Amino acid sequence: MSPSKAIDLSHHLSELSRSRIPSPLKDILKYMNEPGMISLAGGLPHPSLFPFSQVNAQIYAPDADLQSDDAASSPINIHVPKHASSSQTNTLSAALQYGSSYGSSTLSSFIREFTARVMTPGYSDFEILLNSGNTDAWNKVVNILCEFGDYILVEEHTYPSSQAVWAPMGCRGVPVPIDKDGLVPEALEAVLENWNETHPGVKRPHLLYTVPVGQNPTSATLSPERKKAVYDICVVYDVIICEDDPYYFLSFPPYVLPAQRQSLRKNALIDGLIPTFLSLDVQGRVIRLDTFSKTLGPGNRLGYFVCNPLFTERLLRATEVTTQAPSGWSQALVEELLLSWGQGGFLRWMVGLRDSYTARRDWMCDIIAENFDVLLSPEGIVDDVVAVRKSHGSTKDAVPFFSFSFPRGGMFLWIKIYLSNNVAYQDMKVANASSSDSTVTAMWTEAFWMDLIKEKVLLTPGSYYTPIVGMGKRMPQEPGVTFFRLAFSFESREEMKLGIERMTKVFERWWPVM
Repeated sequence: MSPSKAIDLSHHLSELSRSRIPSPLKDILKYMNEPGMISLAGGLPHPSLFPFSQVNAQIYAPDADLQSDDAASSPINIHVPKHASSSQTNTLSAALQYGSSYGSSTLSSFIREFTARVMTPGYSDFEILLNSGNTDAWNKVVNILCEFGDYILVEEHTYPSSQAVWAPMGCRGVPVPIDKDGLVPEALEAVLENWNETHPGVKRPHLLYTVPVGQNPTSATLSPERKKAVYDICVVYDVIICEDDPYYFLSFPPYVLPAQRQSLRKNALIDGLIPTFLSLDVQGRVIRLDTFSKTLGPGNRLGYFVCNPLFTERLLRATEVTTQAPSGWSQALVEELLLSWGQGGFLRWMVGLRDSYTARRDWMCDIIAENFDVLLSPEGIVDDVVAVRKSHGSTKDAVPFFSFSFPRGGMFLWIKIYLSNNVAYQDMKVANASSSDSTVTAMWTEAFWMDLIKEKVLLTPGSYYTPIVGMGKRMPQEPGVTFFRLAFSFESREEMKLGIERMTKVFERWWPVM
């Protein structure tokens, strides 16, 4: 039985979005393409005056070994001419010209085929709309769905830029607990079920923002069972899910110790991918944000929505009067690259990326294990493992520095630092007896971070990811613990090793042996 079409979700649209009308200038572009039309209407620059005659580029082969130094040893040449020919319709004349806000139809068709093949949407009439990356995309989602003062469901540690979009609108985040397996469905259900009691007279949230795979900052990855439970809850309470999924293909096998590790299969079709929210969506209530930023480079500023026709049309209206369309350069080059690789080649490229970032994840976890003793988490610490001083003595006497879960996706490792046994923290509490525990925790975190910087190693403080719950107000932090984010995506293994060695010195300095 084939999937049904999306249901009517128009009641979720904001007043601003409902009020948008099509740009009349786009109608002119439509009629210009009719055969035999002579246009004296559009103010389009003449292509002969564009100072670019052609673009030639060399790209990696889709099955290149990205972990070797000669990944570019067998390049593929791609070419974008100025004018069309019988064998080439992707041209600079079109790419550098004003055009449809839908973007390239050829590129959109490629993406639609890829989405149908890999994401398997649960309804039939899903559409693709190109955008300028997920930050642009999320801004437009907020624009079409949110009114000033709305509440938005977010993870308890959430991406800062996502909040910067809606905070000036007076919107407020509603933090939902997460763990290494992602959003906790029972916590989400409790928020929605009890909303009228906890927020009498206030409109219930109707938008959930989530990064379900390799979540930024925690690397939490939502399990299939939880994803299904979250979707079902959103159906019951009529919530739209914004599935911001830039790390979807950076989904890793479980971490194992080096002695037990086997090399990953190369050039195999991607297997073991977690089903997307989109694949569970039989109603069209998921707006999926996909991007080439983590797979082909963030400077492309190119991504795409996958959503129902109603949302696509309203997002298109917002695009017409803001960004107009993604960069023509980016569309032309990415289109030529993907057509050269083909659907199978693009999948092989994703496998190479997954393997490379899996290796980087392993580097960081291995190096942490070399510099700290990594033990099973003791009672009361819910993460997978806890790091203590190297050669600390008996397990019974071990003082926990921090705990973490081995990342199952993304680019980050999230550590939770325990302060109850830290002398400097206790001294700060005594010296600042009139301050709250959260304030003292923030003071300790700032001092510790400055010491890390002095040691020439930079981590990201966890406070950056605290949800905004009101004008100038953030979610209260758990006293006596603090968080930092470590990225394994950029530095070499040697630099990573040096950085973690420096981090180790700071931890040992702040927890001196008594």
